Amino acid sequence: MSTLESLIRLHRWQLDERRRQLADLDTLASKLRDEQARLADEEKAEQGVAAQSPEAATAYGAYARRLVERRRKLAESVASVEQQIMQARDALSEAFREVKRYEIAAANRAAQQGKRTARREQAGLDEIAAETDRRRRS
Repeated sequence: MSTLESLIRLHRWQLDERRRQLADLDTLASKLRDEQARLADEEKAEQGVAAQSPEAATAYGAYARRLVERRRKLAESVASVEQQIMQARDALSEAFREVKRYEIAAANRAAQQGKRTARREQAGLDEIAAETDRRRRS
């Protein structure tokens, strides 16, 4: 295996790692958004209970304060994960460019090798033709 092939393999592995990281971050962001939706539903349910029961209404204030804090923390988490997703996308783009750079270099190297081989073959055929022509003239 040539050095260039090893580099391509390494960079493809890194590209796959970046893809996995991005997928994990997307999954995490989705779970956080689902949690935000669940909290909104929970709040509506608690408001309904508090509206129907005076005992529950007195406890609703403490619940609402905790809910606000949980929402704030979730919003911070979502913002943090979205920032990480942007960074992961940039890293993925860079990894893809690196893979392409090495693949293009490998393709160019293969094309040059093909041209050299074709020239050698043609030179061999030319020599055979020249020798055949000399023998025919002699």
